[in-house]
Amino acid sequence: MKKFLAIALSALMLVSCVVCLTSCFGNNEKQEIIVHTNAFFAPFEYYKGTEIKGVDVEIMNMVGEKLGADIKFENTEFSAIIDNVQKGIVCDAGAAGITITDQRKEKVDFSIPYYTSIQYVIFAANDTSVATKTVDGKEYIVWEALAGKTIGVQTDTTGYIYTDGEINATEDNDYGYDGVLYGTNTTCNTYDTAQLAADAIGNMTDVVVIDQLPAQYIVSKNTSLKCLPLYYSGETDADDAPVEEQYAICVTKGNKVLLDAINEVLETLLVKDSDGQTQVDKLVMKHMGLDD
Repeated sequence: MKKFLAIALSALMLVSCVVCLTSCFGNNEKQEIIVHTNAFFAPFEYYKGTEIKGVDVEIMNMVGEKLGADIKFENTEFSAIIDNVQKGIVCDAGAAGITITDQRKEKVDFSIPYYTSIQYVIFAANDTSVATKTVDGKEYIVWEALAGKTIGVQTDTTGYIYTDGEINATEDNDYGYDGVLYGTNTTCNTYDTAQLAADAIGNMTDVVVIDQLPAQYIVSKNTSLKCLPLYYSGETDADDAPVEEQYAICVTKGNKVLLDAINEVLETLLVKDSDGQTQVDKLVMKHMGLDD
């Protein structure tokens, strides 16, 4: 009887270990980490043939090596990534140039930030209606210059969040501030990808608000377009400030094993070399050339 109980207890402990290991990797039977992304956000993720490549892919592959697990990237709508990761059923992590926000932090756990981006405005190079400012040799666009225009954005990106706030925010509707474009007849059109938004310039939209590197990549492939950084207006020109954000990788809440591994990899990649560059910087430059 004692021998039977000992065997049963050993079997139970083995099952518990398997369950624990499985939960660390998102309840998959195999040690496979499923990462959801939106593969239209070069250089962080993009299709090369049928394969998803990019900065985030390389980072997560390093995480897989650290954990002895296979990384599987799956393309999905950007707007679904946070909710998918929150549920922890169809994926374990999200990596798609995702900006840390308080609202998103309520649903998922974020890694340490690994890249700081600035919002950019894409517009037709011959569009003289887009007013720009030049201060200390730096040319940029302030929000007020977009008044009355139709702004294209990618659905549920930070560009959308910022634009929607500046158009619709008032102190009376829970935003706590007045948007600088409120009441200026400015409208916002949403698109599934930044490229689709840019393709609509001159037709359905006047300008596009999107993150810096995707904006620069899109413009590099289309000489009829131009892009400049987007700024908040200060009390003086010297007080004007860029619209900034920080990217991080998200995991299902409580998945400490995966989160710790991601952070350890990122900490290594964020060490600056003698030229002041990090490995993340070098990955960005590598994939801006689309991994030639």
